[in-house]
Amino acid sequence: MPIDKSLIAGSTAILVLKLLEEGDLYGYQMIETLALRSDDTFQLKAGTLYPLLHSLEADGAVVSYEQKADSERVRKYYHLTERGKKLLRQKEKEWEQYSSAVNKVLKGGAGYAFA
Repeated sequence: MPIDKSLIAGSTAILVLKLLEEGDLYGYQMIETLALRSDDTFQLKAGTLYPLLHSLEADGAVVSYEQKADSERVRKYYHLTERGKKLLRQKEKEWEQYSSAVNKVLKGGAGYAFA
């Protein structure tokens, strides 16, 4: 079942930051890795990913650099900065709080009784 795009849009930054915590990647690698790890739930388009990466770069959460690939093609890689690691920790805490609250509501809430 397809997932509402607004749900995915709110979680894209944390997913990208988490991937970059594991190592430097170029855009297409991020797109492919997210699709693979999510059983194709997250199928980002370049038009979604690159504006996000540019925003994260402007905020100092990531830095980019160019490097030649085996095929002599130059790729733009992204690297998570210390500021980006702090942002990831913050977003993980926010996600835990948010997902916990949603699960409580979906399961009827802890200790809630109808009057």
